[in-house]
Amino acid sequence: MPAGVGMGVLRPGVLGAIGALGALVLLIALLIAGLFLYFGARLVGIKDATIGRAMIAVLGGGILARILSIIPVIGWLLGIMGYVWVIKAVFNTDWLKAFLAWLMTIVVVIITVLILAVIVGLSLMAAL
Repeated sequence: MPAGVGMGVLRPGVLGAIGALGALVLLIALLIAGLFLYFGARLVGIKDATIGRAMIAVLGGGILARILSIIPVIGWLLGIMGYVWVIKAVFNTDWLKAFLAWLMTIVVVIITVLILAVIVGLSLMAAL
């Protein structure tokens, strides 16, 4: 058989590329989520908000929320509380500001998605 035939995607270079691409996508997603949390934290007036701390809070809060969400019935509520606790700890703030930063993050994401949807919708309409 010719070289590379019969192995499909299991060639050594392909698996390494998939792993590197996955790590790159994870870092980009973490940066974007961190930016949204950073904007939410700045909107509620958290003084210690930096993009680096926001990325740490997103990573730690996401992991903790995922672990706690496994618990039946109240897992989703414990997950939210865990995420807010991580924001509180990372930004060194109180519970109210941490909760408001989490909530503002969601609002900023929704507004951004709506704006992008309008832009894409208008550009699609212009293409017709």
